[in-house]
Amino acid sequence: MSETSISNLVPSHDLYAVRLAKLEGLRAAGADPFASNWEQTHTSAEAAILFDEATQAGPSVSVAGRILVFRLMGKASFVKIQDRAGIIQLYVTKDEIGEAAYEDFKKLDMGDIIGARGPLFKTKTGEVTVRAEAYGLVSKALRPLPEKWHGLSDDEQVYRQRYLDLIINPASRERFAQRSRIIQEIRNFLWERDFLEFETPVFQSVAGGAAARPFVTHMQALDQKFFLRISLELYLKRLLVGGFDRVFELSRVFRNEGLSRRHNPEFTMLELYQAYTDYRGMMSLVYDLIQHVCTTVLGTTQITRPDGQVIELGGKWREVTYRDLIVDFTKDPEWFQRSKEDKAAYCRLQELDIHPDWQDFEVTQELYSKRIEPFLFQPTFVTQLPRELCPLAKLNPEDPRVLDVFELCINGQEIAPAYSEQNDPLLQRDLFEKQVGEDKQNMDEDFLTALEHGMPPAGGMGIGIDRLCVLLTGAASIREVILFPSLKPTVNS
Repeated sequence: MSETSISNLVPSHDLYAVRLAKLEGLRAAGADPFASNWEQTHTSAEAAILFDEATQAGPSVSVAGRILVFRLMGKASFVKIQDRAGIIQLYVTKDEIGEAAYEDFKKLDMGDIIGARGPLFKTKTGEVTVRAEAYGLVSKALRPLPEKWHGLSDDEQVYRQRYLDLIINPASRERFAQRSRIIQEIRNFLWERDFLEFETPVFQSVAGGAAARPFVTHMQALDQKFFLRISLELYLKRLLVGGFDRVFELSRVFRNEGLSRRHNPEFTMLELYQAYTDYRGMMSLVYDLIQHVCTTVLGTTQITRPDGQVIELGGKWREVTYRDLIVDFTKDPEWFQRSKEDKAAYCRLQELDIHPDWQDFEVTQELYSKRIEPFLFQPTFVTQLPRELCPLAKLNPEDPRVLDVFELCINGQEIAPAYSEQNDPLLQRDLFEKQVGEDKQNMDEDFLTALEHGMPPAGGMGIGIDRLCVLLTGAASIREVILFPSLKPTVNS
């Protein structure tokens, strides 16, 4: 490729071709357009605060970043570069860097990454600026930045080329920075409460811990079918058996199911388990956890939804039973005594698609998930769910038809389910058998064996990190908080 003019490979009118030609010129002149390093002494934010208002002067700094604004004015130019901390202005003159260097400087393009060294001063408009005594091209951008990125109507292009979104859109950059800080503060919170973080297998021989369709793969070394995990639960509970009383994992989970504004097949989950407590203990824990994250990362407990509605995460959170929500919605105190057919008929009046082969509890759950949960915007602990919904939780001792669990719903979706964990190995086996039916190969026998060695009573909880980030950052969609969401591959023409 080096012996053939690269610029001849694409049309001369193409901006890409123009930049390739500039690249050739740089290399022909002996310059390195892709430097190994630049000694960056300060970020843009660090440099800006060094300017002394009293003396109207500042020290010499070395900064680096991507060119976002380029104003050529004869013998002097103003450039704004963006680094991880923000944007800072450079003032570059022919007199300061020399005529030859200035001629090269004028050939730079928007999007190029450069470094500059020089003292700080303030312009007549009051902007702290670096008076460049030297500059260097750090990395040549061969493709131009989009001119009207905010005007793109195709959101998929934003998701496919997230790097451009991050360059151009400060709100997107801040959202993902917040996500990183949210995850950091979750870990800090749990470590301060004596939880230990562990890593459990991604490839599992049994897809257990939740009711979901798994991704299936084949491990060549063992000539064995494996599943990408749908939950972190069963291995973390093995650690409770092993004597670790407070455990958590914050990692990726995979479910071969929905793809929408609220669902992504690959998502981030926090699961934690604490011995010698129950779902009530988890209530206190998740309340304190979300309060901690809100105050440390956001500085507020009020979240404004894209539609303007304010969600208040401070104060006392509502607690209501699943049964009461259903009865309040249907205005039917006898709902749970009615036949499946009567329930299905009511649901069809609600324009819900009810499958004839569904069980009774599934009909009610469809009503809850489609007509009740999406409108639980303020923090709500929904308790005493039907026993059929989760075989891994303890039955309520006063009413064995329901479970000692809660689902924390905020912003119209489940943020965190939590259980008083089932630790009776015989009852657990019976519940598993009813769940899997004749498909016994989906029984995790090793997990049941672990329970037979004795697992302490425990509370367990999962938090969907992506959903939590949607809530806390005010995002409109789960795709706005996942850097690279699952998309159908493009076909190269």
